[in-house]
Amino acid sequence: MYKKNQNHQFSLQDFNQPMGLKLDPENKWIKKAAMIPWDEIEAVYADLFPSDCGMPAKPLRMALGALLIQKKFGFSDRELVEQIQENPYYQYFIGLPGFQLEKPFAPSLMVEFRKRITDEKLAEINELIIDYNKNDDDKNDHPSDGNSENKGTMIIDATCAPQNIAFPQDINLLNEARENLEAIISSVCYEHNLLKPRMYKNNARKDYLALAKCKKRSSKKIRKAIKKQLQYIKRDRNYIEWFMSYGYYPDKHQMERIAVIDKVYEQQEYMYKNNVHTVPDRIVSISQPFVRPIVRGKSKSPVEFGAKIDLSIENGLGRLEKISFDAYNESEVLISAIENFFKRNGHYPKRALADKIYRNRENLAYCKARGIRLAGPALGRPGKNVSIDKHMEYVDSVDRIEVERKFALSKHSHGLGLIMTKLEETSRSSIALSIISMNLDCLLRLSLFQKLILIFSRYNCLYEAAV
Repeated sequence: MYKKNQNHQFSLQDFNQPMGLKLDPENKWIKKAAMIPWDEIEAVYADLFPSDCGMPAKPLRMALGALLIQKKFGFSDRELVEQIQENPYYQYFIGLPGFQLEKPFAPSLMVEFRKRITDEKLAEINELIIDYNKNDDDKNDHPSDGNSENKGTMIIDATCAPQNIAFPQDINLLNEARENLEAIISSVCYEHNLLKPRMYKNNARKDYLALAKCKKRSSKKIRKAIKKQLQYIKRDRNYIEWFMSYGYYPDKHQMERIAVIDKVYEQQEYMYKNNVHTVPDRIVSISQPFVRPIVRGKSKSPVEFGAKIDLSIENGLGRLEKISFDAYNESEVLISAIENFFKRNGHYPKRALADKIYRNRENLAYCKARGIRLAGPALGRPGKNVSIDKHMEYVDSVDRIEVERKFALSKHSHGLGLIMTKLEETSRSSIALSIISMNLDCLLRLSLFQKLILIFSRYNCLYEAAV
């Protein structure tokens, strides 16, 4: 159930400030609140609650505002609530009617906020924020015939948003799987008053530490340790099957964990028997089985573990084109990104700036048919008498760096560099929130830049009049 907020907060004067407290209207959180169309976003949010029964949910401004504050500073859920409790600017941003000393909500609600506002909804919210902050000329520039001249630039590139997991090693994964199975067996025996079977926990731990503490690990030692851990897991798994045959079932969460462990055991056994180190859909974390290794080819980290995303930049603002925890070829996203550009603006971009991997035959033919210049060298061996516009090539390479700056900004200052959430849906929401938080900061700097231009233009007019 959701009730729309009837007390719309239009300005800072509507915020109930106690005696002696006066908020600065130039504060960045006051300005950010004015950049977000809360009423339009609330209409999108209210569709998530079709029922009229039950306890009313927290307002959209409170949920989205708290998530954006958390993304900006990287607070934990508990610390975020404490910061909001102490800071009147945060309380204004999340839509409270006035400053209060009580906690606005319980920290555990942050998980529900991230689950409720999905990455698809956040993409709609991001589009509403960008449209709300457009100039009047840009808002009216939406031709409907689709035959207008190409104009504008679209920049696109891919990166990885790493998850907060330990670097995966086969022996560590198997040891964690064994410990999880031992905990499940102990829980089932305690719940049903059964005698615990012999699991050789101490021996298994010693075998694991014999390799974990070894500085020089030979392939023979590694294979021997993996074989032992596989045997321990197989024995524990047989115990659970025996319990289930007599009607002693683990709970739902434990059954899900057992399914993940079975998949890990199957993959590790396959690699051990075939003496290989790769397997399709490899699980690298038992607690987060949706995470996959993403090969990036960077010198610092050739392989990263997290979601692969495609980000497009238009007029300095970013939009997520694709989020996937499975590896994919980013060249597949270019056509859909250009079509999304056309739907938003009514015309195609004049040029598309992308990496070399996007310049395949299909994408080049698509861009050529629509009069779009896809920057970069031609396919195949360069010809002998081909004239290359060095200036245009330089301008394209310089302009394309903007998407790299956005990646660096979102990773260093908006939480995209390390995703701390544990679930797949909340991780997707966290990535989308990082892009929205980055766009709000960019809009804030843009408004300051426009204000400085206005001040200098007025100063020049006064100077010319005096002269």
